[in-house]
Amino acid sequence: MTMSTNTPTRRVTGASEPEVLATIERSMLRISRRQTRRALGSRAAAEAAKPVALEHIPVLMAAEEGLTERGEITVGDIAELMGIDPSRASRAVTSAIKAGYLYRIASQEDGRRTCVTLTPEGRSLVDHSHMYRQQLYGRVLAGWTENDKAHFAGLLNRFTEAL
Repeated sequence: MTMSTNTPTRRVTGASEPEVLATIERSMLRISRRQTRRALGSRAAAEAAKPVALEHIPVLMAAEEGLTERGEITVGDIAELMGIDPSRASRAVTSAIKAGYLYRIASQEDGRRTCVTLTPEGRSLVDHSHMYRQQLYGRVLAGWTENDKAHFAGLLNRFTEAL
């Protein structure tokens, strides 16, 4: 069932807090199902220059996020960002290293720590994933005003920061 972009807003205006929270929950579940890393990753990977193992994309995205926020990132940091246990993160990072998307480096803050960083090929795959997702969101929001898009972005960012 497809709804117009205004329908969800009209349905919750004036609703009680439990109704609003239930609407948010349902929306988040729908987002979760549609935005799975595997679903988005498979579409982005299909358009990539060479075949990509889908399990690498979440690892690379977590590595990029950590590098952006922290300047350097360890396997433990990747585990935390991905919400998985350190041993699983270690296997995922090792696989991405073998595939040529990441490489190990010594920490600039503490030479005893080992960090990872993106290779040029890993950076290219991350950039392609961002481009693909942003184009998808652009198509989804095509009928929205610039003000609505900016307002939504601000509220969504505020929501995710609070989580």
